[in-house]
This record gives sequence, C-alpha cells and structure tokens, in this order.
Amino acid sequence: MSKLKKHGLDEWMVRWTDNSARTLKLPEVEFSANLGVSVEMALMLLGVSPTLYVKAEMRGNISESELKQDSSSVSGWIVYHHLKRYVLEESICSGFPLSIFFIVINEFCERFSYYGMRAVLVLYFKYFLHWDDNLATAIYHTFVALCYLTPILGAVLADSWLGKFKTIVSLSIIYTIGQTVLSVGSLNDLTDHNRDGSPDNIPLHIALSMIGLIFIALGTGGIKPCVSAFGGDQFEDDQEEQRSTFFSLFYLSVNAGSLISTIVTPNLRATECGIHTKQRCYPLAFGVPAILMAVSLVVFVAGSRMYKKVKPQGNVMLQVCKCIGFAIKNRFRHRSKEFPKREHWLDWANEKYDKRLIAQTKMVLKVLFLYIPLPMFWALFDQQGSRWTLQATAMNGDFGIPVQPDQMQIVNPILIVIMVPVVDSVIYPLIKKCKINFTPLKKITVGMFLASLAFVAAALLQVQIDKTTPVFPAAGQTQIRLMNLGNVSATVQFQPQLRSVDVAPKEATDYMIFKTSQLQSLDVASGSLQTTQPLEGLLEGKRYTFAFQVFGTGINSNLLFDNVTSKPEEGKNLIRFINNYVSTINVTLDDKAVAVLPPLDASNYTTVPGGKALHIIKATTSSSSCTISSKKFGFGSAYTISINDCNQGILNISYYEDIPPSSVHMAWQIPQYFLLTCGEVVFSVTGLEFSYSQAPSNMKSVLQAGWLLTVAVGNIIVLIVAGASKLSKQWAEYVLFAALLFVVCIIFAIMANFYTYVDPNEIEAQFNEQEKEDKKDEDDREKETDSKM
Repeated sequence: MSKLKKHGLDEWMVRWTDNSARTLKLPEVEFSANLGVSVEMALMLLGVSPTLYVKAEMRGNISESELKQDSSSVSGWIVYHHLKRYVLEESICSGFPLSIFFIVINEFCERFSYYGMRAVLVLYFKYFLHWDDNLATAIYHTFVALCYLTPILGAVLADSWLGKFKTIVSLSIIYTIGQTVLSVGSLNDLTDHNRDGSPDNIPLHIALSMIGLIFIALGTGGIKPCVSAFGGDQFEDDQEEQRSTFFSLFYLSVNAGSLISTIVTPNLRATECGIHTKQRCYPLAFGVPAILMAVSLVVFVAGSRMYKKVKPQGNVMLQVCKCIGFAIKNRFRHRSKEFPKREHWLDWANEKYDKRLIAQTKMVLKVLFLYIPLPMFWALFDQQGSRWTLQATAMNGDFGIPVQPDQMQIVNPILIVIMVPVVDSVIYPLIKKCKINFTPLKKITVGMFLASLAFVAAALLQVQIDKTTPVFPAAGQTQIRLMNLGNVSATVQFQPQLRSVDVAPKEATDYMIFKTSQLQSLDVASGSLQTTQPLEGLLEGKRYTFAFQVFGTGINSNLLFDNVTSKPEEGKNLIRFINNYVSTINVTLDDKAVAVLPPLDASNYTTVPGGKALHIIKATTSSSSCTISSKKFGFGSAYTISINDCNQGILNISYYEDIPPSSVHMAWQIPQYFLLTCGEVVFSVTGLEFSYSQAPSNMKSVLQAGWLLTVAVGNIIVLIVAGASKLSKQWAEYVLFAALLFVVCIIFAIMANFYTYVDPNEIEAQFNEQEKEDKKDEDDREKETDSKM
C-alpha cells in the first residue's frame, strides 16, 4: 500500500452526478465542477497537476517547493496543506529528510566493506598468494589508484544516462559480486586437493582475486561521487545549514565504518579456519565485508520511495569537452589582432554553444583549477598505511595490551569520530563569534598546513627512532660479534692484524663491521691456550656470531650465521638457542619442539609475539629435564639464549641481545595522527561541501569525481617522489614531503585569494529569467509580424 493510499489521499475519485459533472473528493475537501472531460483536467483545476500526483504516488513524498510551484489556485493551496500535513511530516525528521538516514547507513556499510577488505589485502597478497613485498605493494597501490580513478565513470553514468540512484544501485551490485568473488578466491580448500595446507592452483586464486578487485574498484569508485551528491540532492535550496550538517554526518559515517572494520577484519583474519587444514581465515575476513556490502545495497534500495531523484540532464561531459574544444579551436582561428578580445577565452564558443552551458563550464573549470594543488595533501595523508605503519614496526607497542604496528591506523578514524562533531559544533561557532570569515577555501588551506606539520612531527619522531635502530652491514661489508660462553677471559685477534678484542666470560661484544675481502681468520687466546677460526666464504652484507668457550685443555669454537639483517616485522621477536651444555640437548619453547642441539651448536631463529608474554623454555638431556620462564622480550627484538646448565630442575640461561627491542613508544605517533586528522577534518569535509555548493545542477557528480581524482593523483605522487628521491634517511623524506606540501599550501592560498564564490542556483535563475524574456520578445515579434500580414 502506498503512502498516499495509507493517508487516504487515494480517495481522490471522480463521481458522475450527471452526464456533465464530476466531483473530486479528498478526505476533508470536496470540489465539484462541470468538467465534461477527463480526471486530468479536474486535477489541474484543483491546482495540482497529474504529473505531481503520479510523482507523489511513485516516490512517497513531495517537496515543499514542488507543491508551492504546482498549487496555483485557492483550492490548490488546500490540497497543498493537506499533502504537507500527511506526507511531509512523515518524510522530515528534526529538519532533515528521512531519506538521508538511509543514505548515511548505506555509506557506513559500504565503507566498512571497503576498508575492512583493504586492511588485510597486503597480507593476503604476501602470505596467501605468496607474492614478494614489492609486488604486493605495487598491486595494492594500483588497486587503490583505480578505486579513485573510476569516479569519472560513475559521474558520467549518473549525470548523463542513468541518474544517481540507478548508478548507485547498478554499481553496488557489481561491487557486491566483486567482494564475493574475492572471498571465494581466498578459500584455501578450493584447490588444496592434496590437503597439505597450501593451494595447489595459485593462478586460479590470483585470477579470482584480480577479477574481484577490478569489480570492487569499479563499484566503490563508481558510486563514490554519486552517494554524497545524491544526499545533497535531498535538501531544498533554503536548507544550507542542514546540508552542511549532513556532509559532516556523512563523513562521520565514513570514518565510523573505517574504524570498526579496521578493528574487526584483522582479528577475523588472525583466526584459523578451513575444512581440511586450519589456515589464516581470509575467507571470513573478506566474507564479512561482502555481507556488509549486500546489506548496504538492501538498505539503499529500501529507501527508494523516499528519495528525491533528479533526472540526468544529458551527456554533460561530452558537451563540456566539445564546448572547450570549440572555444580553443575558434580562438586559435581568430588569433589575429584584428579580432577583438573577449572577456573569457570560453566566450569564443558563443558562436556554437548557448550562454548557459558556457557559464556552467566556466564554473566547473574555476573549481577544477583550484583542485590542481590538492593531490599533495592526499600524497601525505595516504602514507598512514605505508610509511607511518612501517615507522610503527620499529616502536614499542605496549599499551597494557600488545598493539600491532598496523593497528595504529585506528587512531585516525577514532580521532575523526571525536573531532568532526567538536569542530562542527564548537570550533566553527567560536570562529564565527569572533567574526572571522573562515571561508571554505581558507579551511582547506589550514588543513594542508596541518598535514605539513604532521609530517614535521613524523620526521622528529623518526630521528629518535633512528638513534635506537641497529646498524646493519652494507654491500661489501660483514659484521662479526664475539661471544665468550666460557668462564675465563679470552683475547680475539682479527687477522691480518685488523683488531684485537678482549672478551670477558659470559659476555658478548657488539657487532663489528669489516670489509669482507679483508677478513682472513680469527685467533683466540686464553692463557696458554690458542685456536684459529678460518673466515673463508663469508657473505657480504651479513652478520655472524663467533661463539667460543675455554673448556678443559682446549678452546671450542663455532662461527654462527646470523640470518637476520633487519628488525623483525610487526613488532615480533626472534629467539634462538645455543647449547653451552656438556651434552646434546632437546630444546622446546612453550611445549613446541625447537631443535636438538649438540654442544656449541645453535638453532634457527623462532618467531614469538611481541609484548609482555612469558615463555616456558625447556631443555632435556638423556639424564635430566629442566625448565625456566623467559623474560619479557618487548617488541622487535632478537635474542640468542645460551643454555648453560641445570640445577635441581631449574634451567640456567644467559641472554645475548642480537637486536635490541624497540624503546620508542608507539604513543609518540599520536601527535602526528592528531595533526593529520585535524587537517583532514577541515580539508576533506569542507572539500565535499565546497564541491557541491559550487557545482551547476547538472554537473555536481562531475566535480565530486574531480575531487576524488585528486586522491588517485596523490597516490601517484607518493610513488614518484619516493622513487625519484635518493634520500637514505626516512626522516629526510618526511621533511621533503612536509616542505612540498607547505609550498603547495602557499600556492593554493594565493589561488584561493583570487577565487570568487558563486551561487550556481542564482546564475541558473538569471538564465531562466533571461530565457523567459527572450521568449516573450520573440512572441511579441511574431504577433507584430502576424498583425502586419
């Protein structure tokens, strides 16, 4: 049952009182007229056109402006008040159209789906598809860039053919299919025929994943410029304040979806699932976003009857491009000085195109020109997921509970959820009370400046991290550390006469750097005892530990290869064991077998989670078994643990620090996140609103797509600058990006100073009025011509 029917408005009916009379009846109003024709004519006499009635039936609501424009007679105003009483009150909530709540919920679910999937995508590439870091990163950024390039397609579809509503629905279906295909492609059991825990047909999984990601990019990018603009369409021209609040609420839903999904999907991925073998649960991590995307589609369609749907107004992009092309071509043809100059170069299109299109194109180009510096902001902003996450891997994530480096990205949406209402309800009103004209372009400028400051903070933090980062050997170099496991001191001579080092008992030196080609041997002397360790076949760029002990009448030694040349990833720790016992031992860690070690032999490194967790170390010989709890390893460390002896079931061990744990706390990243988030609030929310307010009615999605295109260009800038710069220090790269954005900020401020704000509705109203006058003049001329004839 439709809304109009439910409210009794469907009781509009025609009753023949005689052969020439009909009565049109409302629940409260009867109107009789001698019509002798159709119902349509009766409706028109009532002041309500049949078009409006059909529109009300189909949509379920009528805007006040539509009613006022359509209700011209006295009886029409009665109908207007009736419809307003029964329809508008149900479609309005606290001054907002009820339809926008469907749009906001839709956006929340879609952003949950997108960010939830993207949060685990790189790990999926690396650990499931077994791509190396470079390929995984390249495909990831290609996907993100594609997501922000496809808004052009969505804008053209919405403004030229399908309209925003149909475009959103159509591309959301493609989006949902893409998420589903990606989830299916991550099923390990799909091709694990031998049940060994690894997919047997990797190309099939890659193909499904790429198809899914292409569909997702088309979907998420295509609807991106349409959803916010469609929400803006739901407001009347006199609802500027409500529209502004809507854009803040809209952006809040984006970050709420991002926040929750960034917490949920990594935890889903970390669980284990599978039919035959238990693996990281990528199908669940991708499946939940797929479900949320389906929910998003259902919610959006459910509000269909309430939406105000603006019809597409032709192939605008093609018209604009043709108009620009003709203007340039015509100006080139008339470049001679004998032709007078025109006020604007687009005015050279006057010969072929109407003034309305030229004026609209001017408005669009003015805004797009302002967009030129904006990608630099996104070049810095999107490094939260790359450079800043890598920065966090070298930091201490102990917040009472272990926080992984990639989880620090949650700080941004948390701060967004807090800052958007604070800025909207507190900061902006205070600025207004101070009588400061804080225009949208000034807000964008401030946002860019704050982002620049954020990278200055990141650079200062990186300097402190670098002070605690170990130095690893470069090409042509080798590092060697000496480890005395015995109970007496010894002296080690690096031959040929490179260095002599004294090593105390149960101590180890720091890693020492030598040119690989110069090292020949190590001579160890303790009292009258001596031994020599040849150093043939050392690898360049690697680390070695020379472990030795004075035992009885001789010196035992072993050159260990330290297969670690960087800090452990994601704050994890590396542990290995060396047997300083008199007999072979079987070592376990937390009841998991590590290695069976002969005397002075070492195990491979074992990965353990970062944090405060204690681990049970157990060493078993043929005659005894001893255990001990480990110390807390912190984050990003590597240790060699010497198993010395056993006393009454208690294991005696020594710790040797191969790589020190991260000592700079992750909390020090919060200031840079705070500055960047403040910049985002005044930059991005304002950008959405500014794009809508300055766009002609038939080109709003085009400008929205142009705004989103700046994000894609920003990602490309990161690749160009990071690839072209030869800076060896990360802090220097942060300073470079900060300086570039600061320069761009100044340029943008100058450009904004010359920008004149326009009211597209007012300009279009002027053209409408001019067209009416022109038509009236044309009619008068025709009448004058007819009278003369």
